[in-house]
Amino acid sequence: MLKYQHIADELENYIEEHKLQQGDKLPILQDLMIQFDVSKSTVTKALDLLEKTGVVFQVRGSGIFVRRHKRQGYISLSSNQGFKKNLEEFQITSEVITLDRRKPTKEAAVNLNISLDDDVYYVKRIRFIHGQTLCIEESYFNKSIVTYLNKEIITESIFNYITEGLGLSIGFADTYLHVDKLSAEEAEYLGLKKDDPKLEVESVFHLTNGQPFDFSKITYNYVQSQFFLQAVL
Repeated sequence: MLKYQHIADELENYIEEHKLQQGDKLPILQDLMIQFDVSKSTVTKALDLLEKTGVVFQVRGSGIFVRRHKRQGYISLSSNQGFKKNLEEFQITSEVITLDRRKPTKEAAVNLNISLDDDVYYVKRIRFIHGQTLCIEESYFNKSIVTYLNKEIITESIFNYITEGLGLSIGFADTYLHVDKLSAEEAEYLGLKKDDPKLEVESVFHLTNGQPFDFSKITYNYVQSQFFLQAVL
């Protein structure tokens, strides 16, 4: 994790631990530089990251302020930090359906910018929120970047493993939404009925250097799912 990302995490944790509210003011830039013993540019990058993710807003000449947090239980469509971070106040568990090493589909190869001869880890799992089915997730991980996965890792948080275990820095994600009806197989996994509505979220996750490492499709249980999107205008 890069220094500015660590500072951003520390500031977000501070806001949550002290239950700061919309409009509460944070320490000024110079105080943050002293607190974290870093340069102005590093603190600025951390604040820009928090602003992009909707945690703070900055007013020139006035300071740095807390932005209203997401409602409890809502999943951010703009987050690149995984379910554990999105829904950390809830019990999120996983059931692994498939984990293997294989060649990518054409669609996965295009999105990961690799060839059909390259290797990927394919992961299919069901995610639960407090024991209730939340979604089905299918992911293709570029094996040249995510060099190792096992059942224990994917049962917990793959993104935590990527950042903490592999020491990689996740940069950004491109996300696409698709509304459709559930297939019979999807409905069985989700405990719903065939042709019930579904929201499919397709994402390509990149490292900070721009390399795509994860191509995922998530099909949500409409009964359990709530979403929010924060924008900086």
